[in-house]
Amino acid sequence: MVQLSRILFRKYGNFVDNLRLYVRGGSGGMGLPRLGGHGGKGGDVWVVASKKVTLKKVMDKYPQKRFMAGAGANSSARALKGDRGEDKEIFAPVGVTVTADDGKIVGDLNAEGDRLKVAKGGYGGSFHSAFEPTKGQIKQIRLDLKLIADLGLVGYPNAGKSSLLTAMSNATPQIADYAFTTLRPEIGKLMYKDYKQISVADLPGLIEGAHLNKGMGHKFLKHVERTKQLLFVVDVSGFQLASKTPFRSAFEAIQLLTKELELFKEELVLKPALLVVNKMDLPDAEDRFSELKEQLQNPEEFSHLLDDDMIPKNYMTFRHVVPVSALTGSGIDHLKSCIRESLDEDAAMENKEVHQQRLQTLKHNSHTSI
Repeated sequence: MVQLSRILFRKYGNFVDNLRLYVRGGSGGMGLPRLGGHGGKGGDVWVVASKKVTLKKVMDKYPQKRFMAGAGANSSARALKGDRGEDKEIFAPVGVTVTADDGKIVGDLNAEGDRLKVAKGGYGGSFHSAFEPTKGQIKQIRLDLKLIADLGLVGYPNAGKSSLLTAMSNATPQIADYAFTTLRPEIGKLMYKDYKQISVADLPGLIEGAHLNKGMGHKFLKHVERTKQLLFVVDVSGFQLASKTPFRSAFEAIQLLTKELELFKEELVLKPALLVVNKMDLPDAEDRFSELKEQLQNPEEFSHLLDDDMIPKNYMTFRHVVPVSALTGSGIDHLKSCIRESLDEDAAMENKEVHQQRLQTLKHNSHTSI
């Protein structure tokens, strides 16, 4: 069996599945002691579910990641009751969990239009507060895209995804049910000697034209984003979906899969990805695998093999390229090691980023309190 080829290493992908935000409710308005006037209440900050939004869009639109509601109006002789401050709405994708900085879950956004109040506005000054208003709540919150698994298998129906999942997990994959989606993927659990568990989702098979909503395609693509990383699976010998469709080599299959992801949502190709080249027990598999490695190292040189509409804007790069045989079990242990290494690498990077963000927040708070 050919050993792993670490072809191209890519920096931590720009796909965003969590965001930390600073939120502040509006301060209340001043009361008016001589006339007994009430100041207006400060506005609240809400997170609202929208199907049109991704966390990356939120991050790109609001790079400072700070959201503040409007202050309540002061009481005056013209308007004894001050106007309420304007609420601030943060639009987030459907299927997000909102967590406070102390780790407590604020709530889930499972459907379009679901709303969660994340910071309350302060009260306006009144007789009971000696006409002094209160400040709005200040919080750090985190939005997490709810994941169905650590890895999502991406491949055409004949690639051997189900048999690979069974070979890796040494068990019959379980059918999973989720509140935020009607899709019910098969989930396999990879077990490690130190009791670490990694979940892998086998979603319904992808077909050419999936982004156009053929078959289960659209549902499949919609939920690929709900995995931390992608595990592409191709048949080393290539495939032909049906007698009427053209034969595709393994290289062409990878580019077609990439194109489908890209056409549905360009961000998906930024996810960290691994490539599994299956069916290495077949005749000529070694030669075909060597050819594929060469093509992946210089995909532009082999773009002439593809129709113009099949060429993705960005070629997928893989952290690991692993040849296996789900049938004989060859290469499976090595694949599990590569999966663990890739996920651990991202977890370490995320922990470092969170630590740095917390340090910055502490520094900011200490400066403002001086």
